[in-house]
Amino acid sequence: MNIFVSNLSYAINDDDLRQAFEEYGEVSSAKVITDKFTGRSRGFGFVEMSDENGQKAIEELNGASFDKKVISVAVARPREERPERSRNSFDRNTRGRGNYNDNRY
Repeated sequence: MNIFVSNLSYAINDDDLRQAFEEYGEVSSAKVITDKFTGRSRGFGFVEMSDENGQKAIEELNGASFDKKVISVAVARPREERPERSRNSFDRNTRGRGNYNDNRY
């Protein structure tokens, strides 16, 4: 079972997350998601564990206080496909003048 954990303190790391869930059974993996540029926690993570132990962990930890923050814990949903963003962020309606809603030209 893949478990989504949100509203994590930025001080929480992978080991902290693993230890919190190990109270409910064996944890296959625990990962706090970090920003790829700064390396800082994004405030959420994922834990993998057996279905039986995972369900008990979700019931017990959802809404619990963890490092002075109330966390949300739920079954992770598959990531939704997003349309690929264009590498060119140029707004074609501005014709190169900037994006200031300036219609003087």
